[in-house]
Amino acid sequence: MHSADLTIRAYDGATDLEALSAIWFDASTSAHDFLGAQRLEAQRHLIETLYLPSAETWVASHQGQAVGFISLLDHFVGGLFVSPRHQGLGTGRRLVAHALALKGELELEVYTRNLQAMSFYSRLGFTELSRREHDDEGLPFENARMRLRA
Repeated sequence: MHSADLTIRAYDGATDLEALSAIWFDASTSAHDFLGAQRLEAQRHLIETLYLPSAETWVASHQGQAVGFISLLDHFVGGLFVSPRHQGLGTGRRLVAHALALKGELELEVYTRNLQAMSFYSRLGFTELSRREHDDEGLPFENARMRLRA
């Protein structure tokens, strides 16, 4: 698969929810293993019932099949997830470029222990604004806030 073979389209809750939930879970299990399986299962429920329905989500598809997505809350990236089988092929880069073209600037938070994501965002030109020692649930997982301007 090449990045040129991707299409990016708006999220359709009626047909995309199950596929995006699976992508989120597979990618999170790989990248956020330090959070633990029980916490990821609980978060998956929130992804399906709260986060995906309330965000502006764009889906990367290859041959009609979802392979990744980016969810936006205005210019804040609530999530960028690519199926582990499709990582490293330009999917995440294309999703970020699409969102940046729409919004003009993007901000996000990323777990600093997710070294692959930290490196990815830095390569794209995101700059670190700040860090906080605890995540949204008050647990001791450091987050970095980053920004990219068009």
